[in-house]
Amino acid sequence: MTNHAQIGFGLLGAGLIAPFHAKAIQASQSARLVGVADLDRTRLAKLTGEFNCKAYAGLDAMLADPEVQVVNILTPNHLHTQAVLAAARAGRHLLVEKPPAMSLGEVDMMQAACRAAGVKIGVVLQCRTRPSVQAIRTAMQGGRFGKIYQADTIMKWFRPADYYRMDAWRSSRRSGAGVTIQQAFHYIDLLQYLIGPVQRVEAHMTNLAHPGFALEDTALAFVTYANGAQGVVQASTALWPGTDMRVEVNGENGTAIVVGERMDTWKFKDERPEDEAVRRLGSAAAATGARGAADLGFVDHQAVIEDMVKAIVENSEPMISLASVRPTLEWALAMYLSAQQHTPVDLPIVDDQIMW
Repeated sequence: MTNHAQIGFGLLGAGLIAPFHAKAIQASQSARLVGVADLDRTRLAKLTGEFNCKAYAGLDAMLADPEVQVVNILTPNHLHTQAVLAAARAGRHLLVEKPPAMSLGEVDMMQAACRAAGVKIGVVLQCRTRPSVQAIRTAMQGGRFGKIYQADTIMKWFRPADYYRMDAWRSSRRSGAGVTIQQAFHYIDLLQYLIGPVQRVEAHMTNLAHPGFALEDTALAFVTYANGAQGVVQASTALWPGTDMRVEVNGENGTAIVVGERMDTWKFKDERPEDEAVRRLGSAAAATGARGAADLGFVDHQAVIEDMVKAIVENSEPMISLASVRPTLEWALAMYLSAQQHTPVDLPIVDDQIMW
């Protein structure tokens, strides 16, 4: 990228994920952290003091500051939509934490508002930026796997009860606190990003280890993809001590398995010179959230921040566009619908409000 003035970012929300965004922005040469807005004054003072930036009493105050060009929406999941609509009306570009919204109708409203305002909107699904994931995507697009037979994700994590008590919304189903839409959404998204949309899901959800909270801490789903492949989504926050997630892709001509951010298996019938380097991608030492919500680095977030700057400067679509994430939300909502109705669900789904 050519030299240009740094793009100013503002964070809406000073909760658990905010320091990762703040560190990612500070580490980037193309972005600048202007300030943070939060209704909790103590939390706000702590974060703005730590990162030496402005403090805003709320979103309106942040939107009144012309230095803020991009707003990162870090509020509880059910509050994303109204914040996005307000920021878009004010002409600000947007990065929204996952899931972008709690319904497909809300996603469509957000998309329309951003299109009308001429602003960019991206979703913080930072796992897509990992080199191991990009290697699989390149191989998929190049046809190296041949026909895809299976694609699965296995996420056996642990969260103590204190995690769900940390903020009121973390134990609220309507706020999107269940394992499917809160934690596993990242890895459902990777399958959707790599393999494409699903045709049918059959899901079973339970609460194994957090009896005080009315939400699922464990989900199992059988998946049929539109391309004919089969798959399994296995996700839990009940399994102590927590192990790194896995994404596995098996085709007629090759197999790739990512564990955490590391390429664990990379085997194809046609071995290529670059394959040895691909096998070395990622690090087993990198924390990827298995044992705790704050147990991760900010490098992936930095990639998302820098991609948004690039999209603004070059007037292109963000790599993780809202439109590209809509099918992931539909998949997750179909899982809730299936678990609720005890029956397989075919996509597209129509009434996505029924889950909540």
